[in-house]
Amino acid sequence: MSDLLKVSDLRISFLSRGGANEVVHGINFSVKPDGQTVAILGESGSGKSVSCMSLTQLLPKPPNCTVSGEILFQGENVLEMDAEAIRGVRGKGIAYIFQEPSSSLNPVFTVGYQIAEAVRLHRPDIVNVKGRVVELLELVGIRDAAKRYSAYPHEMSGGMQQRVMIAMALACEPKLLVADEPTTALDVTIQAQIMDLLRELREKLGMSIILITHNFGIVKGFADEVIVMYRGEIVEQGAVETILKDPQHSYTKALIACIPKLGQKQKRLSTIESEMVGR
Repeated sequence: MSDLLKVSDLRISFLSRGGANEVVHGINFSVKPDGQTVAILGESGSGKSVSCMSLTQLLPKPPNCTVSGEILFQGENVLEMDAEAIRGVRGKGIAYIFQEPSSSLNPVFTVGYQIAEAVRLHRPDIVNVKGRVVELLELVGIRDAAKRYSAYPHEMSGGMQQRVMIAMALACEPKLLVADEPTTALDVTIQAQIMDLLRELREKLGMSIILITHNFGIVKGFADEVIVMYRGEIVEQGAVETILKDPQHSYTKALIACIPKLGQKQKRLSTIESEMVGR
């Protein structure tokens, strides 16, 4: 089976007062079509999100930011696409769910209007836009979807706002969904509901998913492959069960050690840096 996405020797540098500062150092990974889920793990600043933003040219343009390597999406190099071609990839080919939905949603427009805007932009063939938006809200499990169409973001809970963001991402029926910390700032019960929803949508729609997270606890039972990033490099990657059962890198072991275990009394957690001594 050919790859839906193939990233080769991806390097990302940002311009600073001291010159170019490379933050991603030649990483390689791929995602298969039809429902494969790849989880990218690492602490804040490890290069997870910035790597995935480069998939659709969402990073600043040179000289402020320089991206090199090769990003093949359905066989075409994203980095060589012009403005018109990349607009065809954004949303319809690769869609995003960002963390903190309250920051992503515009507070002065209703959620229905904001989802409808995405539908009109990427699916001009749809005549009954409002009907399609209501269908999307129902698809992501929002009750009274027709009534919620006219609701403003502040009238919804954090979990419902995240469901709206998922509906907006699905408006264009993407082949690949990038979920960037989709459960951040949500309580544990709502986290589980959002992950269950993503699992259900993946199976129903057949879309592949890149899950960006720092939490190994939400990866088991959801992702097929795991990529562990540390300081802009991939330090370990492979099948989820294999890495959870027998991690090879000290950084991966430190991340797994951070998962709380019921009924097990632990000493104070050591820092990631102390675990990396002697790496």
